[in-house]
Amino acid sequence: MREGYSDFIRGIDISTLKMVEELGGSFYESGQWTDCVQALANHGANYCRLRIWVDPFDSAGNPYGGGTNDYATTLALAKRAIAGGMKFLLDFHYSDFWADPGRQLKPKAWGSLSFADLKTAVYDYTKNTLDNLKSEGIIPDAVQVGNEITSGMLWADGRVGSAGHEDFTPLAELLASGMAGVRNSVGTQSAIILHLDNGGSNSLYRWWFDALVGTGVYLDYDIIGLSYYPMWHGTLDELQYNLNDISSRYDKDVVVAETAYGWTTEDGDGLGSAFSQADADLVGYPATPQGQIDFMNDLESVMLNVANNRGLGFFYWEPAWLPVSGANWTTAAGQVYISDTSVPNNSWDNLTVFDFNGNALDSIRVFNQPNENLVANPSFEEDNAVTAVPSGWQVWAASADGYNAIKTEWEGFSGDWKLTFWKESAYSCSAYQVPSGLENGVYTLSAWIMSNGGQNTCQLYAKNYGGAEKDAVIPVSDINWNKVVIENIEVTNGQCEIGIYTEANANDWLNVDLVMFRKRK
Repeated sequence: MREGYSDFIRGIDISTLKMVEELGGSFYESGQWTDCVQALANHGANYCRLRIWVDPFDSAGNPYGGGTNDYATTLALAKRAIAGGMKFLLDFHYSDFWADPGRQLKPKAWGSLSFADLKTAVYDYTKNTLDNLKSEGIIPDAVQVGNEITSGMLWADGRVGSAGHEDFTPLAELLASGMAGVRNSVGTQSAIILHLDNGGSNSLYRWWFDALVGTGVYLDYDIIGLSYYPMWHGTLDELQYNLNDISSRYDKDVVVAETAYGWTTEDGDGLGSAFSQADADLVGYPATPQGQIDFMNDLESVMLNVANNRGLGFFYWEPAWLPVSGANWTTAAGQVYISDTSVPNNSWDNLTVFDFNGNALDSIRVFNQPNENLVANPSFEEDNAVTAVPSGWQVWAASADGYNAIKTEWEGFSGDWKLTFWKESAYSCSAYQVPSGLENGVYTLSAWIMSNGGQNTCQLYAKNYGGAEKDAVIPVSDINWNKVVIENIEVTNGQCEIGIYTEANANDWLNVDLVMFRKRK
């Protein structure tokens, strides 16, 4: 579980970097050459995710491309990241090449194994890889057992979700073998992650994890990882809902294991790009470095708003995949291996944080440490008791008996406590605080709220910040918590009053928790 803002994961996946550099790619800041890994670390990246393939070469030794991430390549990149002060996540694909929901091919050497022998191969490969890393002085801080395994892994044995593959038991047994390999090599020193794609689809995650739990196979893992690309995987609100639900339902921390956004709609290698103007129009952030910053700031807020600090952070996928000649997702050998006939390209070159020539963009700042929540006692936990005046908060009521409407109660959204407004007779009151000594700039206020909706007025507000009061009406929600947000609070006088105000009728109620007031980057 995340403890604070300094350990919030601002990760990178730079699995193609060695290939890019060997083919001539270089990186610069302010016109001066820079080491890519060190530049990313200097701007706040604190975790490095690296994929590993079993044997990404054909029988003649020709590489498959896409980084050709064998053990030697992964080891070299891991050493650089660790030297740069980063933690290390090892991403086992259990394949010789790309593994994702559309393709989960067994390694060539495992193709004819029985299921029992396949489980042994998964265990041995996992354990031996980690043992070899230990001999180099490296113990990964986290390990992914499989990559985007929404449709299973090691097809056809571990396939799920298609006709004839409704039973999750074989997949669960393969995952258990991989997890045992981790534990019997490095114990609990490495957190274990299960990783799916389509992070905005709560129905997908419930279907998949419920089915996995239903097998009865014990799976010793710690974190649920999600891929979330906003042009493909739903809205940020859908992501927020899914993160909150699965972290509670399965009692796991959550991390966005892959994300990215485009800084331009131009195509660096002229061979096609994964990000287009239609994508930018759909998502709503401009295809500019500032658009990247704004998207990542909002994604960061989503992670920080996961209840009980269970949102660990994010990994930005391939921020340094420059469009140098030959630095493609596949080679001719790779195409033969997967029977692909498309033109090899680098479709990711406009989703990096470096321009096509390797110059650092302003968006490299997305790895900076998050700005702290400036709300005192934001989840009403400090008093650990029923109180009418929570620590750090002030209360106001239109009449003396109106103060009786406010108190902390048990069963909050985040933590144990929440703030409740309710009274048997009509009442008007508010709870508020005034953060002061603020840097001038743009802030965002949010809170998780439930309400019966019968009030004459019921709103989250921000005022006295140097501009006109901003209000957000609190929606009806007698079952679920809703995140209510006020954006673009431009503080010019060093302070801002933030609070919740209601003019309520008899028996109207609302609950408030996890109030957050943060300066945008």
